[in-house]
Amino acid sequence: MSILKNRDIIIVGQQPWDTAIGSNCKDLALEFSKNNRVLYVNAPLDRRTSLQQKNAETVKKRLRIIAGKEEGLEQVSTNLWVYYPKIIIESINWIKVMPVFRWLNKLNNQKFARDINVASKTLNFDNFILFNDNDIFRSFHLKELLNPAISVYYSRDYIIATPYWQYHGKYMEPQLIKKSDLCVANSVFLANYCRKYNPNSFYVGQGCDFKLFKNDKQIPIPDDLSAIKGPILGYVGAILLIRLDEEILLHLAKARPDWSIVLVGPEDDDFKRSELHQLSNVHFLGSKSTETLAAYIKGFDVCLNPQAINPLTIGNYPRKIDEYLAMGKPTIATKTEAMSIFEQHVYLAETKEDYVILAEKALIEHSAALATERINFARTHTWEKNAEDIYQAINEVESGQRR
Repeated sequence: MSILKNRDIIIVGQQPWDTAIGSNCKDLALEFSKNNRVLYVNAPLDRRTSLQQKNAETVKKRLRIIAGKEEGLEQVSTNLWVYYPKIIIESINWIKVMPVFRWLNKLNNQKFARDINVASKTLNFDNFILFNDNDIFRSFHLKELLNPAISVYYSRDYIIATPYWQYHGKYMEPQLIKKSDLCVANSVFLANYCRKYNPNSFYVGQGCDFKLFKNDKQIPIPDDLSAIKGPILGYVGAILLIRLDEEILLHLAKARPDWSIVLVGPEDDDFKRSELHQLSNVHFLGSKSTETLAAYIKGFDVCLNPQAINPLTIGNYPRKIDEYLAMGKPTIATKTEAMSIFEQHVYLAETKEDYVILAEKALIEHSAALATERINFARTHTWEKNAEDIYQAINEVESGQRR
C-alpha cells in the first residue's frame, strides 16, 4: 500500500469548497488530510461574477473577505484548511487575441500566486505538493510561481470540449499537462489523453461515498417516488442535453409505456422544452439534496446513465455508476471507453434499442446474489484507494526525480 504522510498539499481547482454538488476534489482533500496537511484554495472571484452575481450568498461571502470584514482562512478539521482568496481577478476569456490573453492570464496567475503564498506562509507550509484539479487558466503558471516540490495535474473531465474552455484551453491544457511533474486521471480515456503530452500520466480511478450510498433497508422511499407505479427506470444527476441522450429516454418511454421513467436532478433549458414532459410515464422530480439521493436510487428498479456520446462525455468517469452499484442496483449505461472497467457489472448499450432489450433483461435477471456482486465491486472504488493510487504515482515520480 502506497501512502504519503506528513506532507503539505496545496489544492487548486474549479470546484469551490462551498459547492452545492458532489466534488471529487473535496473528497480527495478529506482523504489526503487524514495523513497530511492540506490547504484547499477556492478559485478567486473574477470581475464579471462579482458584478453579475453580486446578490448570490457565495459571492457576498467572498466580497466580505476581500473587504477585510471576514477571515478568508478557515480550518475545517485538524489537518485541513479552506482558503477564500482576498483578490478579484480579471475576466478575460472573451479575449481571442492569443498574446493579449496570455499576458493578462499571467497577471491573473501572479496575483493569485501572491495570495496563495500569504495563506501558505501563515500555515508554515513547506516543500509542498501542488495538486491542480483541472484548472487550466487561473493555475497555468502556478508551478513556476509557487515552486512546489512536485506539481500534479488532475484530469477528471475532457473540459476543452466545452465552449468556455474550447478556444484557449485547446492549446493551453496540453502545455500545462506537459510541464506538470505528473498527471493523474480518473478514466482510462483521460489517462491516455494526458500520456500524449506527459509520459508520467496515471489512471487512478475514483471513489464513492459508501456512508451515503448503501443498501440500507431502513432508508424510506420518498413520497414523490413511491407514488409512481413500477417498474421504475431512474436517473440521478444533472439533466443536461450536452451530457444525456434525449433520444434514448424518448425511445424507452415510447417503446414501453408500462414502464415509468424517473429523472431526479436539475434540468437545463433544452430538457425543459423536451417532448419528454408530454409523456405520461416520464416523471421529472427536480433537484434533491445530496443526502436524499440514496433514497431515490433505492426506489428504482433499474438505474440509467443514458449518456450522450460527444467529445465532452467520451472520457467521463460517471460518478453515479459507483453510487448505483453501491446500492446493488441493476444499471444500464452507454458503452464508452471509460465504462470498460464496469463491463462485468453494468449492462452496456450501444443503441437506444439496446436500452429496451437490456432493461427487460435486467428486470428479469435481478437477484440478491447479483446485488451483492455489484456492491462488492463498487466497494473496490473507495476514496482511500483512489488516494493511495495517487500517492503511488507521486512516489514513483519523486523517486525518479531523485535518481
